[in-house]
Amino acid sequence: MEAGNPMEQERSRKEHHVAQEILEEQKDDILKSKNDMLSHKKLALRDSFDLEASRFTTNQGLSQVEDWKTIMKLAFQSIGVVYGDLGTSPLYVLPGIFPTGIKHNDDILGVLSLIFYSLMLITLIKYVFIVLAANNNGDGGTFALYSLLCRHAKASLTPNQQAEDKEVSNYRLDVPNRRLKRASFVKSMLENSQTIKFFILFITMLGTSMVLGDGILTPCISVLSAVGGVKEAASGLTDDMIMWISVGILIVLFQVQRFGTDKIGYSFAPILTIWFIFIGSIGLYNFFKYDPGVIKAINPMYIIQYFKRNKKDAWISLGGVILCLTGSEALFADLGHFSVRSIQISSCTIVFPSVVFAYFGQASYLRQHSQDASNAFYSSVPKSIYWPMFVVAVMAAIIASQSLISASFSIIQQSLALGCFPRVKVVHTSSKYKGQVYVPEINTILMLACVGVTLGFKNTLKIGNAYGIAVAFVYTITSAFLVLVMVMIWKTHICLIVIYALSIWLLELLFLSSVLYKFMDGGYLPLLFAMVTMTIMYLWNYGYRKKYIYELDNKVSPVKLVEIASDTSIHRIPGLALFYTELVQGISPIFTHYVANVPALHSVLVFISIKSLPICTVPPEDRFLFKRVEPRELSIFRCIVRYGYKDARTEWEFFKEMLTIQLKDFIRKDVFMSRLPHTTNMASHESDDNEVSRLRIEEIAQRELEKVDEALNVGDIVHLMGENEVVASKGSSFLKKLVINYAYNWLRRSVRQVDEVFMIPRKRLLKVGMTYDV
Repeated sequence: MEAGNPMEQERSRKEHHVAQEILEEQKDDILKSKNDMLSHKKLALRDSFDLEASRFTTNQGLSQVEDWKTIMKLAFQSIGVVYGDLGTSPLYVLPGIFPTGIKHNDDILGVLSLIFYSLMLITLIKYVFIVLAANNNGDGGTFALYSLLCRHAKASLTPNQQAEDKEVSNYRLDVPNRRLKRASFVKSMLENSQTIKFFILFITMLGTSMVLGDGILTPCISVLSAVGGVKEAASGLTDDMIMWISVGILIVLFQVQRFGTDKIGYSFAPILTIWFIFIGSIGLYNFFKYDPGVIKAINPMYIIQYFKRNKKDAWISLGGVILCLTGSEALFADLGHFSVRSIQISSCTIVFPSVVFAYFGQASYLRQHSQDASNAFYSSVPKSIYWPMFVVAVMAAIIASQSLISASFSIIQQSLALGCFPRVKVVHTSSKYKGQVYVPEINTILMLACVGVTLGFKNTLKIGNAYGIAVAFVYTITSAFLVLVMVMIWKTHICLIVIYALSIWLLELLFLSSVLYKFMDGGYLPLLFAMVTMTIMYLWNYGYRKKYIYELDNKVSPVKLVEIASDTSIHRIPGLALFYTELVQGISPIFTHYVANVPALHSVLVFISIKSLPICTVPPEDRFLFKRVEPRELSIFRCIVRYGYKDARTEWEFFKEMLTIQLKDFIRKDVFMSRLPHTTNMASHESDDNEVSRLRIEEIAQRELEKVDEALNVGDIVHLMGENEVVASKGSSFLKKLVINYAYNWLRRSVRQVDEVFMIPRKRLLKVGMTYDV
């Protein structure tokens, strides 16, 4: 370069300016990547490709919302979605507790005291103030608790964690103390025992199945109870007529689910608000009119006296008392649709006071009209407002079903992302709130099951028995997980954990023992539902894990990959190809099968690994993780695309745009980092040699970026995907062959395929078939 040439000087100044801009842009990345630079030489020995999921704090999601306008809007919407089941429980609780009538007038006080303290301890203290705090990035439910445990311990049975997952641990950041030692012991025991891992997954599936059972039974018992109230005014209606009316209402209810939680919440919230105002006002009216003395039920001594008088019958009646808590789990399971603060506000200001007033009012009425115990709710309604109350009750009962239906969609989405449920279609119904989803297949199954249960049982008594078992199992399982969270994650003082276990958890176990007594009187139904659902979930998870382990054991080594790509007999054709796999620790064995049959590779090749992290959402800027396969001239990259279980799979065009942008950004950073020792040295010296070095970095990066652009300009991206068939290996047991060869493969063929889930364009899709002997 001649110094006297003005054009050359101007070009040199521009190039120098460009290089300086690059250095400034990468300054923050250099500081953040200091540790990565130190371990750069070890990349060939260890696969430091995945990042620890705990990078993402538990403050993400809707629970982070600080805008009070949004919080109050969500609080109002939550009334129409979350509390229907809890709010309509006064329709059927007291008739279920006194199916043969009231034997002693003070039994009313004992039962009222049981209801009051059950609501106080389980609904308010446990769920509203404790369990909601155990959310996973703003999401709730059994699988959210399981995911939370998997984030803090290597608890998953699928071996897709990497070395860094274990190295980055929150416990090592804490000051050593007894609670930390206890937490570390529990974590170590969980990580080192396959039996405990399996048991926790089993319990998670059981809890999820029971919530789905709730989603079936809730609409049945709520609608039948409300519609059955018409007998007070129209005694000519038969049970069969009420049953068919209920079936018609249920079918309509499930048809409106496709409109989404946002629209349903706004539509239903005003009706539920009126319902809560009605039952609270009528409760207060009856309380002052008939017997204000029922306020004595706040004294728990009446519970002791109730058990002394009735003994075994009192214990059996707990199966009816637990129905006052129905829907409490929905507060947690539906959390992903709303936020912690919004649910706490609506619970404490409207829902809990109204429900308590309703029960006190009914008890006050029954103190003077004990013969009306079989129809306590409608009998206690003043005659002048009977019909308005009936209409609102029917509408509220229809809405009551919404809480567990929405919860069912949420937990299916979570279990699907974590490899524990067959692939089904998940529709995100709101652009504002990621957690609001609709699952068409599950909606249809729930509708058919609800219709079948309603036609089969015809009345609420047996459904109530079945309902109680589902509710009790879910509560005890949630408490078990909560104790693990207290010990391992929150590091709660042991005294508080013991207090929780001896009060709330013990009460739930007592409820569970009572409802199991009614196993033959309808109680078998939720267990039957759970058995079917768990069988499907376990079969899918078992096949998924076996397939993943096979790929892990037979993955293509980096040396083998370079050998294949460098082979002169394999042609490099223009274009960019994406090779999809779920394996995150290496290259899928399908790649060698592909090359053996099609000896050609595109000029730019990216291995895409899809991974679901045990968190609800991954920020877009952290979604793609790239690594280069050396040598640089091969233009082969690996990329992990990370999703949370609440993230929507984006349309292909948007995915393509994000992928190419982040690939180019990675190339710039990688070239710069590879020359970092030189650039660091020249930061303190301004010389022509340093400027040339800077320009060389830019030239190298520019050449690689041009190669990517050329590959993109050749045509649309080509997608390569494995079409694997999983079969049991020779010598396997008959049971394993039955599970893998028939059950799992039948499920896999019956559900959506991977290319449908990720919305890959079929015109540019090439599938490579291969058999996995597992």
